[in-house]
Amino acid sequence: MSDQSAIDTDVWTLTRFITETGRQAKGATGELTQLINAMLTAIKAISSAVRKAGLAHLQGIAGTVNVTGDEVKKLDVLSNDLVINMLRASYSTCALVSEENKDAIIIPADKRGKYVVCFDPLDGSSNIDCLASIGTIFAIYKRTSEGEPTEKDALQKGDNIVCAGYALYGSATLVALTTGAGVNFFMLDPALGEFILTERNVKMKKRGKIYSLNEGYAMYFDPALTEYLKHKKFPEDGSAPYGARYVGSMVADIHRTIAYGGIFMYPANEKSPKGKLRLLYECNPIAYVIEQAGGLATTGTQRILDVQPETIHQRVPFIVGSTEDVEEYLSFVKKHQK
Repeated sequence: MSDQSAIDTDVWTLTRFITETGRQAKGATGELTQLINAMLTAIKAISSAVRKAGLAHLQGIAGTVNVTGDEVKKLDVLSNDLVINMLRASYSTCALVSEENKDAIIIPADKRGKYVVCFDPLDGSSNIDCLASIGTIFAIYKRTSEGEPTEKDALQKGDNIVCAGYALYGSATLVALTTGAGVNFFMLDPALGEFILTERNVKMKKRGKIYSLNEGYAMYFDPALTEYLKHKKFPEDGSAPYGARYVGSMVADIHRTIAYGGIFMYPANEKSPKGKLRLLYECNPIAYVIEQAGGLATTGTQRILDVQPETIHQRVPFIVGSTEDVEEYLSFVKKHQK
């Protein structure tokens, strides 16, 4: 007899998972489920484009610079269009904020819903041409105002997020998703064309063995960070030093930090006094996922999810990771403040 055990006949797909959790929510209308499904379709399409980027001539520069000063790649443009078009067609959004668009995108009245989505369609796109991992990041908020939607509808604290996640296009395509009740990992099964639940209620270690930041900017670091890094490399108590890992695609660095523990940092420095990462579509969604996995996310002076956004492309310092690692870093910050 042939062995049939390799085939799961009760598969938990991401679509099934969010349908089930949506049905359990009070006052649920199915609109959020509809929106998440639209986002997942865009992620599948981006994953497909990423896999054949070289063959489809999607590598290289598109010849323009985005609002934050980064060169726009062809794959960036494609990914941005995919997400915008899918979300617009979901009939569940009223305003979109993208890294690639200077202004918020207001959805036409006949296609409007009650949600605001902030997203980075292709994080780490400078790594496209060298085939390193890249990703998509998104945060979904419920609109709180009445009348015609505006950019202000997106200027909500991260604490208001109703759903956040990221997609990682690496050796496989993975989605990390949270609706405020823990983090779950889903892996794309190319044979089914569906994301399959692979890890439920993911929790980070209290302490890791890895620190992650761009040490090429060491000459601009403040004394607290410099001392903290020295402490990680030359531990005074004789313990093993931390390993250093830095991909340069935040989604890849963050996913490793969640999986193995440790700390990821893009702090303020002399060159970037406000930090480099953007609050609405990079820091807030990742901070929300990190906290749901039991970690900490801070600017160095306050919790990321407590920051009140003032502009849609606002930058903030960003330090996230295992609780004990982040608290140890903050102890060096406090020491130098004195």
